[in-house]
Amino acid sequence: MLKAHELGAKKGRVSLFDNVSFELLAGQWLFLSGGNGSGKTTLLRILCGLGVPESGEVRWRGVQTHTDASGLHREMMYLGHALGLKEELSALENLRFFAQMNHRPHDPVKTREVLATLGLKGREDLPLRVLSQGQKRRVALAKLFLHEAALWILDEPFVALDAQGLQVLVQAIEQHLQNKGLLVYTSHQRVDIDAPGLEVSLRA
Repeated sequence: MLKAHELGAKKGRVSLFDNVSFELLAGQWLFLSGGNGSGKTTLLRILCGLGVPESGEVRWRGVQTHTDASGLHREMMYLGHALGLKEELSALENLRFFAQMNHRPHDPVKTREVLATLGLKGREDLPLRVLSQGQKRRVALAKLFLHEAALWILDEPFVALDAQGLQVLVQAIEQHLQNKGLLVYTSHQRVDIDAPGLEVSLRA
């Protein structure tokens, strides 16, 4: 479903990586490893269709994303380092705004249930500026629980999560994969995911 062929990227005149190839099928995960500056975030953005590779190509369901990423974007959920949240809005307001901006349905009752599952019961109406970094990350991760997407692309999703938050997210990932979804992620924290997967290592 997701195929990368001989991808290469540069930062200025410096090569970040080259000849990165893999094929990811339904129900599989890909762990992207490498040190700081190795190009992990750059590669994720290329896979999302948000960046253009120096060489090679990415295909989603057989369609080259460099020429047409519309199909990919309809079926993808990308969470990067920046959480994409507004500090002055509450968790509920942020998630409603996200749904409206992306033409997705918004169910206030389900949203409260998801936030409670993520340990945010009683904090749904507070402005994000008063929440901890871990709580803010849980608000961003709520998007995965609220909106269906075949492909999850997650950049350091486990940062700032406590043991409970980590367990909830890993369980959600495993359920996503059992439902024939796909996952690409980076993390400095290795976790055990009960599903078939592979690792691509980038060297700084």
